[in-house]
Amino acid sequence: MSLSEARFHDLVDAVQETVEDTFDDSGLDVDLENSGGVLTIRFENGSQLILSRQPALRQLWVAARSGGFHFDYDEESALWICDANDERLGELLARSTQEQGGEALEFEDL
Repeated sequence: MSLSEARFHDLVDAVQETVEDTFDDSGLDVDLENSGGVLTIRFENGSQLILSRQPALRQLWVAARSGGFHFDYDEESALWICDANDERLGELLARSTQEQGGEALEFEDL
């Protein structure tokens, strides 16, 4: 069953809020900008993580220094899962934050 557009936007809003809160609570020096449904995390070294919603595809896309990743929402596990390698969104964010920001953060609920 496909996600309705409203549910999709609610899910992405919740993910972006969780990501923002995790960075805010971490003390890691980043700039966060959420505009037009796109969350941009800028690290001190100039690299970025970008989370953008793709409503037509019902996907959440993440751009990181290591590449671009497309996530589908899995209703059964209530998690966003990468369509290329089955990695959870939280795992990718933790790995990318370590690689780009030099600090390990946990995104365990994602």
